[in-house]
Amino acid sequence: MSLGVCYFPEHWPSERWEADVRRMADLGLEHVRMAEFSWSELEPKRGEFEFGWLETALDHIDERGMEAVLCTPTATPPRWLVDEHPGMLQEEPDGTTRQFGSRRHYCFNSPAYAEETDRIVTRMAERFADHPAVAGWQTDNEFGCHGTVRCYCEDCSAAFSEWLRERYGDVDALNDAWGTAFWSQRYNDFEQVEPPRHTVAEHHPSLLLDYARFASDSVVDYNDRQVELLRAANDDWFVTHNFMGHFSALDSYDVSESLDFASWDSYPTGHSQREGDDPAVEDLLVGDPDVIGLNHDLYRSVTDEPFWVMEQQPGDVNWPPYSTQPADGAMRLWAHHAVAHGADVVSYFRWRRCRFGQEQYHAGLLKADGTPDRGHDEAARAADELGSLPGLDGNEASVALLHEYDNLWALEAQPHAPEFDYWDHLETYYRALRARGVAVDVVPPTRDLEPYAAVVAPTLHLVDDDVAARLGTYVEGGGELLLTMRSGVKDRANALLNEPAPGPLSGLVGATVEDWGTPHPEMERELRYDGDPFEYRVWNERLSTDAALAVGEYRTGRAAGHPAITANAVGDGHARYCGVWPGDSLADAIVSDLLADAGVPATAEPLPPRVRVVERDGLTWVTNFSDRELLVKPPDGASMLQGSETVPGYGLAVVDAPLTDVGVEHR
Repeated sequence: MSLGVCYFPEHWPSERWEADVRRMADLGLEHVRMAEFSWSELEPKRGEFEFGWLETALDHIDERGMEAVLCTPTATPPRWLVDEHPGMLQEEPDGTTRQFGSRRHYCFNSPAYAEETDRIVTRMAERFADHPAVAGWQTDNEFGCHGTVRCYCEDCSAAFSEWLRERYGDVDALNDAWGTAFWSQRYNDFEQVEPPRHTVAEHHPSLLLDYARFASDSVVDYNDRQVELLRAANDDWFVTHNFMGHFSALDSYDVSESLDFASWDSYPTGHSQREGDDPAVEDLLVGDPDVIGLNHDLYRSVTDEPFWVMEQQPGDVNWPPYSTQPADGAMRLWAHHAVAHGADVVSYFRWRRCRFGQEQYHAGLLKADGTPDRGHDEAARAADELGSLPGLDGNEASVALLHEYDNLWALEAQPHAPEFDYWDHLETYYRALRARGVAVDVVPPTRDLEPYAAVVAPTLHLVDDDVAARLGTYVEGGGELLLTMRSGVKDRANALLNEPAPGPLSGLVGATVEDWGTPHPEMERELRYDGDPFEYRVWNERLSTDAALAVGEYRTGRAAGHPAITANAVGDGHARYCGVWPGDSLADAIVSDLLADAGVPATAEPLPPRVRVVERDGLTWVTNFSDRELLVKPPDGASMLQGSETVPGYGLAVVDAPLTDVGVEHR
């Protein structure tokens, strides 16, 4: 486990580079990421390559015994290239061109840009194939940032038509699958199907889903061509990509199939200010541990390998609505939290605050004048602490949380309630699991589920017979499954099934959905589960039981007296179904029963608010995202590898003991 930093030598006089790298090494940093936005510096004019400056920086890194991660610079095509190929620029749904002057302005389906990508990646890879400092590569930078996965230009239109032809074979098959008889939307040829550009009313939901799939596949293909070129130059390099938190438009499982491991960019105080959120003060100081943790576990799970945090927030950042200063200790806390969840490297963004450009208000470990900023000493402390720990293997989880981008995209197209958000619903159950100290893998329904004692499957909206059969086999073999509302509603083309929800899952669940609603926040929303009253929100389904046992029923509204939550014994396991969006207390009760039946070790009571414990390879991290002091109770004979039994607000401790043997409470 080690720390790194993102460095832009091209932003500073070359006389500073050696001193910068020396200071990085003295700080305890071991990895340096460079060059992701440097195309115009590497090739100021077509064919005039200037790689010498980058090689000089790499030489300094090698002299200090550090390793470099180079990036393909394709996220920022230079002005001269845009002038040569203006058709490579993306277009908005209304036809507006996304002009030069920012970043991520290229179209993934531009044939011209594909050729230019091959050219620059090949030249860079060949130039540095034998440099001893280069350990690996990051492809591009944050695919899809600023809403750029989906472009609506003519190149995309032509590529989409071909994608549909390969998927459906015959245009009549498309018409049947989509149901284009609605609003006279029938197509006579695949070329007639255009991207979902600006229209009077909403687009057909099947078109929206397939365009989301197509756009994501376009990024996958673009990434794969870069990976292939890099591996051809040096197959000893690792290749990764830096994904983003709670990012919806790109299927990270598909992109990661060609990567050695995934990385992501963690900005906790920014992520807590997503649109529609109402962050607590502590979220603005250190972020939400479960929002951060969910992304750690997702990007660890996409390749089932330890991941990297390629960009870790170093202080205040420029892009959220409020640029709050993190709490003292936050930058150290985030590094430990990431390592506990399976990160092998945490890399701060950036080394020094830039004096110019769009990110002048983004902190670095150093201020613009080169003096230490707030994150500097915390990074040094974290580097020293992580370096003192024994080498760790990966994380083991006994619970899988199912997550699928197709479901996300379908629900984005038709959320059917202002508050409905796929990520928020996923977080409801993730939060309940983590509040009991349970390790979680975030995986798609196609993953092998046999290793998991319990599976939580929030909103499997699009279900086919194959998914239903896989889940049935899992439960019959002794697995404990929890399915939730809005499951088994549609087929893979985003059309309603011709049977009651949960469709192909009905036999497994032992119940069906009679009707459903999205209650207004002013309406009463109460049910009883195991005899106790609880509130729910956003969504409810009135269930009709067949083989299942009703373990929760509505107490208010039209559904009063009808089942809301069921459990069904199937083979050696059980399938539960929750027909509401539970509040935190109800989610905890349901998850606790699931874990008990599955025999998954968990804390006897929920952890204190904003406190999380994570076990990795026999060591337990106690991370305190609250401002209150904690008391840690290790078992007899256990060692405190970091911290003490008293953990201050925004502090942490590392205990050489299993998680279930470590007690935690607020003072």
